[in-house]
Amino acid sequence: MNRVFTFLAMFRRERQPGDLVFAVGFFLVALVAALVLPAQAKFLPGKTLVAQPGFWPAVGVGMMVVFGAVHLLATVNAPRLPGRLKEVLVWARSLEFVAWFTAYVLSVPILGYLPATLALALGLALRLGYRSARALGSAALFALAVVLIFRTGLGVRIPAGALYDHLPDGLRAFALVNL
Repeated sequence: MNRVFTFLAMFRRERQPGDLVFAVGFFLVALVAALVLPAQAKFLPGKTLVAQPGFWPAVGVGMMVVFGAVHLLATVNAPRLPGRLKEVLVWARSLEFVAWFTAYVLSVPILGYLPATLALALGLALRLGYRSARALGSAALFALAVVLIFRTGLGVRIPAGALYDHLPDGLRAFALVNL
């Protein structure tokens, strides 16, 4: 049995509902990374190619572009399935948690590490449907443990919140160092 394959037939595969959106998005991100790579990763004179600071980032971004293009080509070549919008909306729902984290990061310099972490833990617990006092207490204890481990135990320096400026002097000094 003699088969003749075309170039596009080599890349034919079954498409999933959101593949085209993902393939286009990934390829565009890879192209943007390739465009900004020269400004981000330097090649220094007098060093071998593999010892260059920009060599491995260039390899990684180059592979992203190549495999992104192959995936896009294979996706465009596959028959379209219904349900693309439904799949993309499922992906978009996960962006809610990016918004939660962004709000947390932006609130730390204002509220302080402990109050922002407590607000995040309690807010996420409520968002996920936990309403009992035990569950909310566990979330608050988790937030307190995270702050104590990172700030006091590991000595991670996190900027104090502007809210701490309004505390009495003794409590303010304690909050600046430990909370």
